[in-house]
This record gives sequence, structure tokens and C-alpha cells, in this order.
Amino acid sequence: MKLDDIKISKAIIEGYMDDLLDYTDMDVAIGGGGPAGLTAGYYLAKAGYKVALFERKLSIGGGMWGGGMMFNKIVVQEEGKRILDEFGIRSTEYEDQYYVADSIECTSTLCSKACQAGLKIFNLIEIEDLMIKEKGVEGLVLNWSAVEIAGLHVDPLTVRSRAVIDATGHPIEIVKIIEQKMGHKLNTSTGKIIGEKSMWAEAAENIVTDNTAEVYPGLYVAGMAANAVYGAPRMGPIFGGMLLSGEKVAQMLIEKLK
Repeated sequence: MKLDDIKISKAIIEGYMDDLLDYTDMDVAIGGGGPAGLTAGYYLAKAGYKVALFERKLSIGGGMWGGGMMFNKIVVQEEGKRILDEFGIRSTEYEDQYYVADSIECTSTLCSKACQAGLKIFNLIEIEDLMIKEKGVEGLVLNWSAVEIAGLHVDPLTVRSRAVIDATGHPIEIVKIIEQKMGHKLNTSTGKIIGEKSMWAEAAENIVTDNTAEVYPGLYVAGMAANAVYGAPRMGPIFGGMLLSGEKVAQMLIEKLK
């Protein structure tokens, strides 16, 4: 078979541009491609919503790839195992209520199944600002992450969405824009980001779904970003709460947007 180098380039450029143009307007935009963001995207797409996920890094999956201290195993509790089972991710019982799974299988399967459900993922994209109007958050301001890394002065582009999910984990990159740039009050006890506390897996896992909420009109938090916003502890390499938080924020938005 004779291959044309230019046709290969054109296929990539046209395919990507078609996707990017299509997702300038969507139902839900997710920032952060960790387990909470991927799970939220999976359930939203499965329910028929037009949803895209934007990840600043080359790889998708957040901290799940590395397991615990680069041992590629993760732990989920009984409640989280239900979601692993739905995705077809294998796990073994370590002790009562503790299940161990391969971090590589988990991450790659979450990503694959979410894409197959209809989630559109754009990697290497930086969320540098928000579109905030009278009703609240109405979209994202995007640029290539390489632009930010290189310190270049290149203007961004915008996409519109009916809701935004901050699933950026510990840095809570999207919510920080509201607090630092706009000075608006958040839906927390202080009106500000309270900040992540030190490790306490039991407390963090039990409260992360409660902290999964609309923190500002049109802006929701999920996963570790939710605990960081509301002042809860971190939980380390146990990921059931991340999966359950992603499921919960999807259910909240399915109910709100239908």
C-alpha cells in the first residue's frame, strides 16, 4: 500500500478540528482527568449528555497510575468495588472491606470505557480562566498547556458549557480562579477555599461524597478537589471515594440538566 504523508497529516488535522469545533458548545465540561473526572464523564456520557474532559498533561488518569509510592496497586473499599465491577476492572479481596486492584488496569479501563460511552477527552489543554456571566460559570477559557509551560503570551479560546466540574485534584485549579481572580464567595463555611488537611483515609473517604457539591453557580467539585475546597483530609492510594464522588456529581447534573 502506498501511503501519502500529507494525507496522514490532513486526516489528523481535520479529525481534531472537527472534534474541537463540535465541543465549543456542550452540556458539561470537566477539568481534570483523574478517576473522579473520568467516572463523572462516563456516567454523564452514558446518560446521553454531551460532555468533554480537558487534561493539562499528556496522560489521563491523575495519580492513579502510580498506585501507592509507585507500587502499581490501589485499594478500594466495599462501596467503591461496585463501580470497579461495573467497569469490568478485576480486584481481589485483601481483608474484609479491603479490595486490591492493579492501578494500570484501573486507569486504562476507566479511560477506555469513558471514551466508549461517549466522553470526549482533550489532553494537553490548560484551563486558564472561566467564562463567568450573570448566572455564574458558563464555560472555560482554554489554551495549550505547552503555552503556559513555555511562558508564551498567546491568547486563549473559549468553549461554552451548561455546567463545569472541577476534578483537578489537590490543586483545585478551577475553583481557585473564582476565589483569586473574581473574589466571589464560594459555597463553603468561610466563603473561601478552606484547604486540604493532612492524611486521614477513613475521614476523607467517608466525607468526599458529601463534599461533592455545587460550590459556585454552574461550578461543581468532585474527588480530591472537593475535599480540598471544603477542608477535609487527603486519603492517599485508596480510590473508592474518588469513583463514588465522580458518580455522585454525574447524578447531580443529570438531575439538574434533564
